[in-house]
Amino acid sequence: MVAAEKSLRVLVNRWLGAASSHPVRVLLTQRSRSGRICSVCIEAQSPSGPVTLFFFRHDDGSWHVFPPAYRRPAMGMGRLAA
Repeated sequence: MVAAEKSLRVLVNRWLGAASSHPVRVLLTQRSRSGRICSVCIEAQSPSGPVTLFFFRHDDGSWHVFPPAYRRPAMGMGRLAA
């Protein structure tokens, strides 16, 4: 993935349109207690009213509108077998 595609600004411009004359505000930034999930809530004004989007940072550094998958504890003997 190209570094520019990981930028939150690029993603917001893709969702809302880069040429939008309406300002975009960051309403909330949040990190989970474990520090694993980071999210940002943004709001933009449109002719039909405000548009609010949540973006989530994934382990690879990219931003998406869906949260990262929850990692569950796993057991394995693979690394002990060597």
